[in-house]
Amino acid sequence: MGIIRFAIRYPITVAVGVILVVMFGLVALTWVPIQLTPDVDRPQITVQTVWPGASPQEIEREIIEEQEDQLKSLAGLIKMESLSSESFGSIVLDFSVGTDIDAATLRVSNRLEQVPSYPADANKPVIFNVDSNASAMAWFIITALPGNDIDIQTLQDFLEDEVRPQIERVPGVAQSNVLGGRKRQMQVIVDPDRMAVRRLTMRQVATALASENKDYSAGSFDEGKRRYVVRTTGDYKTPQEIEDVIITTIDGTPVFVRDIGRVELGYRTAGGLVRHKGRMALAMNALRESGTNILDVMSGVRATIADLNANTLASRGLHMELVYDQTEYIDSALGLVKSNIVLGGGLAILVLILFLRSWSGTFTVAISIPIAVVATFLVMAIMGRTINVISLAGLAFAVGMVVDNCIVVLENIFRHREMGKPRFEAALDGSVEVWGAVLASTLTTMAVFLPVIFVQEEAGQLFRDIALAISAAVFLSLLAAMTIIPTLAARILGARDEDSRGKHRTSAEAAAH
Repeated sequence: MGIIRFAIRYPITVAVGVILVVMFGLVALTWVPIQLTPDVDRPQITVQTVWPGASPQEIEREIIEEQEDQLKSLAGLIKMESLSSESFGSIVLDFSVGTDIDAATLRVSNRLEQVPSYPADANKPVIFNVDSNASAMAWFIITALPGNDIDIQTLQDFLEDEVRPQIERVPGVAQSNVLGGRKRQMQVIVDPDRMAVRRLTMRQVATALASENKDYSAGSFDEGKRRYVVRTTGDYKTPQEIEDVIITTIDGTPVFVRDIGRVELGYRTAGGLVRHKGRMALAMNALRESGTNILDVMSGVRATIADLNANTLASRGLHMELVYDQTEYIDSALGLVKSNIVLGGGLAILVLILFLRSWSGTFTVAISIPIAVVATFLVMAIMGRTINVISLAGLAFAVGMVVDNCIVVLENIFRHREMGKPRFEAALDGSVEVWGAVLASTLTTMAVFLPVIFVQEEAGQLFRDIALAISAAVFLSLLAAMTIIPTLAARILGARDEDSRGKHRTSAEAAAH
């Protein structure tokens, strides 16, 4: 076979090729993103609608059922679930694998626009394009330093304005959220007696406030070479602006908000509480961008936390503590799999020594293990995969497989040496004689795992890395068996190995007789 003859004739070329593959494999090892599990694409869209003060039954009847009627015929929709609770309703839409999530989001938005009507005081539906892999890689707890008696729940706006942007500026961080606090809001505190005297209802007050708290686009106009965009802004900026809102007119006299109550700047009712070691606290998280190396991202996050504690938070008497770090679990899981790979490789080499009974033969076969493993990382980088527990498990399974082809080729070369052939002739004849069987063995192994790569469902996406790792490692072991093994066997399997094997065989035959 041409490749075997070439490898035996030009050992320097083979050595350079091996060095290049190993070098690029090690470089790829630093490029390939590291994470706990492979990314699984589950196209999912969530629609959330808030109707303050509404019961779950009202949410379902007035909002959810109307939205479901419009959304149920979406193309590619395979599952739709809804939830109705106090003042809140949501619909989760699952689409088939391969659906363009951006296009699906646009279709959902268009369908929601076709809902006939919403309750007057219900908020507009909010659409979330959910990333199924966007789980928090880190959680932080913000507490007040000893001696600082501030109500920490009132600091949510500060964290969202000053702290969250710094976390989100870390390369690789997709999003950060603040939980457990209360946001500032304008509060209108009405006097029921004053309202009763003027025969006003809460709906009238709410309608008047909402009608004035709006921004409107007034179009645009051209003047010379310039075009001006006109917009009227009516957002409330101060409590005084709200107090001056006219609710209605009674006998020609306007009724202002200040006539039926007062307006003050306060805080919303907390939707939840965060406690840390018995003290009130706020929580933040950080979500990783898809395709980034979580180890590098978390390194930047830790540096940012240290800077925040030394400057921004220290000036407010606050402290941020990292309470959950996903990289700790990743390091532990990957470390366990790596140790299994090393242990498996060591046991494979031990078995080779016991059965080959040749140090040079053992070295010839054993060298294929690290070469195939490192080269597999290069294949994974080219295929755009990540280093995770699944892919490393595939490598662990493949460690024992990669030596099979090499052992078959080496044993046949030994057989030709025992027939009295010179080393180069034995290496060529022994390799050519079994290359067909070795190729068939490799292809049958790959035929078992390769179909998994083309499965698009969640199971296929999850186990794609293990199939790719095993298939790549086994195929690379075939190349090693056809190039590296004959090259080394033609040069380091000398008479000593032959005599040693002959002595062992003679001793075994004598013991049998």
